[in-house]
Amino acid sequence: MKNETLSWLIESGRFTKRFEEKIGRMARQMPLTEVAKLNQISWHQAWRMELAYMRELIKKHPPASNIRVIGIDEISIRKGHIYRVVVADMDERRPVWIGGLGRTKEDLDLFFIEIGPEQSKKIELAVMDMWKAFRNSTAEYAPQSKIIFDKFHVLCHLSAALDDVRRQEYKRVNEKERKYIKGQRYTLLSHKANLDIEGRKSLKILLKHRFSLSFG
Repeated sequence: MKNETLSWLIESGRFTKRFEEKIGRMARQMPLTEVAKLNQISWHQAWRMELAYMRELIKKHPPASNIRVIGIDEISIRKGHIYRVVVADMDERRPVWIGGLGRTKEDLDLFFIEIGPEQSKKIELAVMDMWKAFRNSTAEYAPQSKIIFDKFHVLCHLSAALDDVRRQEYKRVNEKERKYIKGQRYTLLSHKANLDIEGRKSLKILLKHRFSLSFG
């Protein structure tokens, strides 16, 4: 018995390469959960095809010799907190490197070592989350670059800090004053433009009350 390899099928043999490329392109524009739902496949199937798509992009288009802005993140390749580091060329809007065995400083070091010191000196901006290991590696190999934290993680930290203050204030004030704080988590953490009429009214009362307590 002989099994013939068909070039237009992906390695699993369950989907075509054209479908895999479609999933990869869609994943660049929308959340993977939505991609899986629209194509009636599981999240894990969509994730595997997205990863294969990124690897093919890197093979076909190696890093340019003048990368100016990089984006650094990690992806989970399987359960158990198993990660790989992904570096993207933000000008080209595509991945240029996937590697390492985790998400430590040493894992990202491999990227800078691979592109060499001359290329590393040309990097002007590095966009990342607040992971210390990525900051340290970038500061060592591309010290001239400015590090920018992505908006999502900054807002997550700000929201968590605001939530902590809300809980502390609830414990600090008396029973009468607690009525201004109780049930206002969504009101405080939401953008004012996203609040309905009742939400804006609650925010106005809350801010007015806190102002009077601080300066009254």
